[in-house]
Amino acid sequence: MSGHSKWSTIKHKKSAQDQRRGKLFAKLLRAIEVSAREGGASIDGNPTLASAVQKAKDYSVPNDTIERAIKRGSGDLGGARYEEVTYEGYAPGGVAVLVHTLTDNRNRASADIRNVFTKRGGSMGDPGSVSFLFDRRGVIRVSRDEADEDRLLEIVLEAGAEDLTQDGDEWEIRTDPAGFGAVRAVLEGAGIPLATAEITMVPQTTVPVEGTEAKQVLGLVEALDDLDDVQAVYANFDIPDEILAEVG
Repeated sequence: MSGHSKWSTIKHKKSAQDQRRGKLFAKLLRAIEVSAREGGASIDGNPTLASAVQKAKDYSVPNDTIERAIKRGSGDLGGARYEEVTYEGYAPGGVAVLVHTLTDNRNRASADIRNVFTKRGGSMGDPGSVSFLFDRRGVIRVSRDEADEDRLLEIVLEAGAEDLTQDGDEWEIRTDPAGFGAVRAVLEGAGIPLATAEITMVPQTTVPVEGTEAKQVLGLVEALDDLDDVQAVYANFDIPDEILAEVG
């Protein structure tokens, strides 16, 4: 498993376990609000909202809380108005970093992100400087103990998946973002437990980093991820398993 992929799995498990300080719930609900505002409050007619709602349910956000977020987004309830802003930059070792935010104060978000890059040994980049290094894809992970390769391959390819690969002790299934929901639904309908499932930004290539530099990269990524305005951080690092295990 590549360092970047393993770190994503570690982060998912950590978040699911502690739902730290309510911050995770707040970010998930903010994504629902924006999706409902931009594409409408119908889950069936708004794939982006459907994905945001499913992700919130994956982390056990209560249904009534999700419903209130949809109403805030659609204007039925009052609330702040958020805008999407993506920032780009570099971590130590030349690692490319994408920072996706939903914020009601662009100046605050920009200042906070720039501060983290500066303090953690990175640097901000111009728009477009690293985004071309990533592709938007649906990524679903299934434990190898939960499914036979031949059966899983047949199921996901018939459902429209792009690829199935072995990644350590998991199978990784990649889909076009538009087909993500259909592939997930088919897997769940077949009774196959999912380790993780999300639409994310996948790096085209990764940058190997080790030792102190690897820990600096992880520190920068975690500090960015911990900011209130930040929804997701994507980076193309490849870090040895022992360092990921130590930090994770």
